Amino acid sequence: MAGQDPTLSTSHPFYDVARHSILQVAGDDHLGRRIITFSCCRMPPSHQLNHQRLLEYLKFTLDQCVENDYTIVYFHYGLSSQNKPSLGWLQNAYKEFDRKYKKNLKMLYVVHPTSFIKVLWNIFKPLISHKFGKKVTYCSYLSELREHLQCDQLLVPVEVVRYDEKLQNLHKGQLPPPTKTPPPRPPLPTQQFGVSLQYLKDKNQGELIPPVLRSTVTYLRENGLHTEGLFRRSANAQTVRQVQRLFDQGKPVSFADYGDMHLPAVILKTFLRELPQPLLTFQAYEQILEITTPSQLSQQPCATADVESSLRVTRCRQIVQSLPKHNYAVLRYLVGFLHVVSQESIFNKMNSSNLACVFGLNLIWPSQGTASLSALVPLNLFTELLIEYYEKVFSTQENTGEHTPDSVWTEQAVPVTRACEGIGTPQASPHLSSLHVP
Repeated sequence: MAGQDPTLSTSHPFYDVARHSILQVAGDDHLGRRIITFSCCRMPPSHQLNHQRLLEYLKFTLDQCVENDYTIVYFHYGLSSQNKPSLGWLQNAYKEFDRKYKKNLKMLYVVHPTSFIKVLWNIFKPLISHKFGKKVTYCSYLSELREHLQCDQLLVPVEVVRYDEKLQNLHKGQLPPPTKTPPPRPPLPTQQFGVSLQYLKDKNQGELIPPVLRSTVTYLRENGLHTEGLFRRSANAQTVRQVQRLFDQGKPVSFADYGDMHLPAVILKTFLRELPQPLLTFQAYEQILEITTPSQLSQQPCATADVESSLRVTRCRQIVQSLPKHNYAVLRYLVGFLHVVSQESIFNKMNSSNLACVFGLNLIWPSQGTASLSALVPLNLFTELLIEYYEKVFSTQENTGEHTPDSVWTEQAVPVTRACEGIGTPQASPHLSSLHVP
């Protein structure tokens, strides 16, 4: 089936619905909010799709995102009398999505709206709160959507693209002439966002830890460990862009002046997301996807859960050890800090699992397209293992020599180690109690 996720397993609890790829996770927006797309053109005729199962699958998908801020892009093209649900189903669906789902939904983009959408809006207007209504943005063309989101990371169905081109051609006489795209400018010497780790190292006297990463981690470690929902919440978009410009221009940034502990958290995630290549590298993507495959972990059919977990941690360590030295050093610095954050979860509510949901797609993504919905499970599991078993994954005791610490990156790791010693964290997990902290 066109558009079906090749990694989707027939054992998926909603395989009958998921195989149509109506719902897809399309990475994050510029503020780090997870994007979910709903494509009407992929809905089969009503007699081939159980709409109640579709509703349950929609809730199943959103349940993986609703604890954090998220965005929905609704592609309306393709909805017809053959496949559209009944008004009763739509009304029931709106009631099913209680405050848990609506609270962290920050934007709902309706692409290619028709008169049917306007009719629906009038029908449901008495049920829709004014606050929720302000989250809805209509986009008549994909070009309007691009003003809000990076469409190159969106999974836009081919049918929607063709329909958009058709609309553009019909209204060509009314559209302004296309503007000429200026050639890309070389990055500033002080540039922090959108440049490679090597570029940052070369421009910062050989420092392996990028200044923006060290600045955000230091501030959050000293001031934000008890902030509830740290890394889950978004910050003011205009302020985020302003702070990015200051960093890129090499100007000092005082996060204390902004009075928002979520601002440095968003800046940190934005830095990771705008790297030309993910911190875990494109090469590691397929290896990470295999972290949940039993055949990759053990050939022993009777292996216990503890053995399987131990083998997964060992596999995580092997993948991390295969990273380029610079990526390894930066990853160790970052994950060491996230491990400290997770140890304060009694205050910040961000344990290793919650942090993994936030950071999974900020650390690794495929070289082509975006990570599929089914890929989120192994990506998040891998990230959770990195954070939970930080001391073992990054321990140098069993090192093969590829990342034997030298005087440069040992120095970079010192702040993380000192932070672990100095913040009064709870007692370590029994799984970690016997591990050496590098």
